[in-house]
Amino acid sequence: MSSSIDSLPPALAKIVQRFQRASDPKRRYEQLIWYAQKLPAFPEADKVAENKVPGCVSQVYVTATLDDGKVKYQGDSDSQLTKGLVALLIEGLNGLSPTEIVQLAPDFIQATGLNVSLTPSRANGFYNIFKTMQKKALECKLEQ
Repeated sequence: MSSSIDSLPPALAKIVQRFQRASDPKRRYEQLIWYAQKLPAFPEADKVAENKVPGCVSQVYVTATLDDGKVKYQGDSDSQLTKGLVALLIEGLNGLSPTEIVQLAPDFIQATGLNVSLTPSRANGFYNIFKTMQKKALECKLEQ
């Protein structure tokens, strides 16, 4: 499992290690809430259909812009835990190139241990958020 962490971008590897240290599901949830609270406010004007993450029970929105060849994400959710998942991904992926994001395998999600702490619908939502962020990174790349 450590070899997959070594291949992750540094910010994402740090997050995965942080969650691996929190062996108790309650601690992982507390960590997600902490991430959710750190997330900057999301513009109401961006809460539109094309920014909505499909396949999530919660309302989840993600935007991506390209700044000097690096992707910058913003996101929000009406659920604190899901907002924490969005925030975790934003912190882990912000500042990477679209190519780096698109090539990232979702197996880091298992490495966090969150998939066993989350309900199946939330774990699936986590994956859907990640896939949407990859899609948005690809769109940024195509618009270059």
